[in-house]
Amino acid sequence: MSNITPQHEAKRYFSRELLAWYDEHKRDLPWRRSRNPYHIWISEIMLQQTRVAAVIPYFQRFIERFPTVESLAEAPEEDVLKCWEGLGYYSRARNIQAAAKQVVERHSGIVPDTPEEISALKGIGPYTAGAVLSIAYNVPEPAVDGNVMRVLSRYFCLSDDIAKASTRVKMEKLARELIPTGRASDFNQALMELGALVCTPKSPHCLTCSVMKHCEGRINGMEEQLPIKTKAKPPRPEHRLMAVVEGRGEHAGKVLIRQRPATGLLARMWELPHVLSSDAKKAGAGSDLTQPAAMERLNHVLKNEGIDVRPDEEWMSAEHTFSHIQWYMRVFRCTEAGQIDVPVDGKDWHGMGVMSGEQVEQGTLDIRLPGSTPEVRSAIRQQLATGTLTDTSEPLEQAQVAEQSANYDVVPSTLLGEAVAYDYRWIGRDDMEKYAFPNLFLKILQQHFGISK
Repeated sequence: MSNITPQHEAKRYFSRELLAWYDEHKRDLPWRRSRNPYHIWISEIMLQQTRVAAVIPYFQRFIERFPTVESLAEAPEEDVLKCWEGLGYYSRARNIQAAAKQVVERHSGIVPDTPEEISALKGIGPYTAGAVLSIAYNVPEPAVDGNVMRVLSRYFCLSDDIAKASTRVKMEKLARELIPTGRASDFNQALMELGALVCTPKSPHCLTCSVMKHCEGRINGMEEQLPIKTKAKPPRPEHRLMAVVEGRGEHAGKVLIRQRPATGLLARMWELPHVLSSDAKKAGAGSDLTQPAAMERLNHVLKNEGIDVRPDEEWMSAEHTFSHIQWYMRVFRCTEAGQIDVPVDGKDWHGMGVMSGEQVEQGTLDIRLPGSTPEVRSAIRQQLATGTLTDTSEPLEQAQVAEQSANYDVVPSTLLGEAVAYDYRWIGRDDMEKYAFPNLFLKILQQHFGISK
């Protein structure tokens, strides 16, 4: 009499058939053409929150620009951010460079091959660690992301909430049990591939699935309902007014940009000037401003920064969603009204209360949050001094958003630019390649300068 249980047979079947399917149908992707751990690490970070097709050109460009861990570690941060421009979640790029420096300093430039060492690197979580260890070094470590949890939830008909940390731990244990001896690299990639191509979030392709025979979710008619995931708190709406400031005289043909402070959301990235539509803290405040009132506020708030502009017309609207905030932008074409004496294309200059990123990092801050009280300003300084105003450009778990809500109350959206002055610059069309912009501002600038991408 056989001691093999139906559950055990279903697991063996899953691993066997999945690998057979992968061997025949795996995609030819640049990072799969070698077992280079550096390449695999970069690709896995890029693939977070980004489709494979979109990642390929970024990956190729990044590896061409930074072919080794050492070259990445030694590069200016501005070059790394510029090479990452368009992928979003820019703290990923900063973390990669910080981790590259750790690899050089601690491991002589070789990406470590043990769970303890690789997990100690900046920005390397359980999934990335498992992916690099298994794919590059064939270490039997699970690599559990959303795709994998969806596949396992459906195949084993699991009703656990995949938004919970405890479910991820359970899924990692299950995935580890499924890894065939000696084939960790192919198995983890096969599992990801099945989730990406066949067991898709909506309308899974069950009839062409290699493991459909024992799929409990399909058998029970639950493939469309699984996985179970509680909805995250919706992002808080913020209404903002953006200025595309066109220069006059010596600044003709140029537009005004500014660099974000050294900490907080999109740290040290460049952007177009923008302000909250209202000082009120209520979500969605300022959504009903008339055009004259919006233009007056834009002019007034920027003038407090020493920037004298005349809003001419409302040009377009734009929006961008972060994990915790959704920006709704009204974009105004503006003209330089008074002489705006700021650098042209990077010349060193400080004045008018505008501060460089270095000064902000050193804490020499000019707090000018409109309507703020001494207590609020003290709280801002305290949080800056203790580092509790964190970079929130990465997606956050719902619990993390709740934990950081106090920061958003003190400085809206943890945007320190709401509380300190910026470093402003004039740039022309040809200067676009020298500055790294978040996607929202990049697209608007490209449209303004007539740059096709």
